Amino acid sequence: MSARFQELDWRTTPMGELSLRRRYDPLFRAEVHEIKLGDEFLMSSLFTVAEVEMARLALAEAEGTDLRVAVGGLGLGYTAQAVLEAEAVGSLVVVETLAEVIDWHRQGLIPLGPELVRDPRCRLVHGDFFAMVGAGSGAVPEPAPEPFHVVLVDIDHSPSHVLDPGHAVLYTDEGLRHLRDELLLPGGVFALWSNDAPDEDFTELLGTVFDRVRAEVVSFPNPIQERDSSNTVYLAVSPGTGTGG
Repeated sequence: MSARFQELDWRTTPMGELSLRRRYDPLFRAEVHEIKLGDEFLMSSLFTVAEVEMARLALAEAEGTDLRVAVGGLGLGYTAQAVLEAEAVGSLVVVETLAEVIDWHRQGLIPLGPELVRDPRCRLVHGDFFAMVGAGSGAVPEPAPEPFHVVLVDIDHSPSHVLDPGHAVLYTDEGLRHLRDELLLPGGVFALWSNDAPDEDFTELLGTVFDRVRAEVVSFPNPIQERDSSNTVYLAVSPGTGTGG
């Protein structure tokens, strides 16, 4: 195997063939970790700006201290790491449907894994985040989590481009209201990462469920395409007087 490329692990999962790869990218002059599901890239350490910014934007909307935060989707751990960098965060639950991804973090195959595992505020939980909002097909994480001050979701490519048909329920009026009422405290913050440009219809739908809503475009350099790329972060604050801990 070339020194520039190494498949660190490969697993067969109910969702398809999952692989963790490490390679050296001569353009970026950096070691890159990538997670693929079949032929689709789920995560690359080359482009993590928007995932990190999602955490920072959401936490900036939250009030109080000792915040309880949930992240749907572990990936390479960049969103979780950004959450834990905030002093106001008291606890973090990361829900990941693929047990293999959690194993890679615990085994140290993913660079941020040891840091997340060591942090006493952080708990990596195997389960289906979408089952927590009445969607998906997997099991609800046990024990059932208490409502959170902040919920961040980075799983599907966008509200209209989902990894599994069962996920689509979240992006409906019913799913969003379930998330608001069951997972968020009054005044809690919901944030969603999307690979696509802002969707006016989805932003409008968020506005019928939450009090304050906006779509933030996060741009970052993309040397591969020799131009800037961008992702979208949707932010929504639920009704309430605040999120004080």
